[in-house]
Amino acid sequence: MEAVVLEEKFSLIHEHWSPHIVGSLNGQHVKLAKLKGEFVWHHHAEEDELFLVIKGDLRIEFRDRVVHLSPGSFCIVPRGVEHKPVADEEVEVLLFEPAGTLNTGNVRNELTRSELDAI
Repeated sequence: MEAVVLEEKFSLIHEHWSPHIVGSLNGQHVKLAKLKGEFVWHHHAEEDELFLVIKGDLRIEFRDRVVHLSPGSFCIVPRGVEHKPVADEEVEVLLFEPAGTLNTGNVRNELTRSELDAI
């Protein structure tokens, strides 16, 4: 058991849209990622996904609405709901989701990360 210092962990991430595992509990992963630009429309058939913004402002676009997140706010995207994260400027986020959740969900493309580094 040790403290995880988010600022130190984020300093180790140099690529956008590439989550890194910083912890595991009860079959869930705690991940950190830096985001910038538009992601891909996708959904997760079996997994809910939590986005907690640490730094910056994030939009999560849904087909029928947009959720705006600022530092200290989070949104839970229920399984099966199509969404697209968008970061006009660099954003630092903490993600909480079941282990094995693929970052691009039902989509496979150049942003897909099937193997995640632990930091």
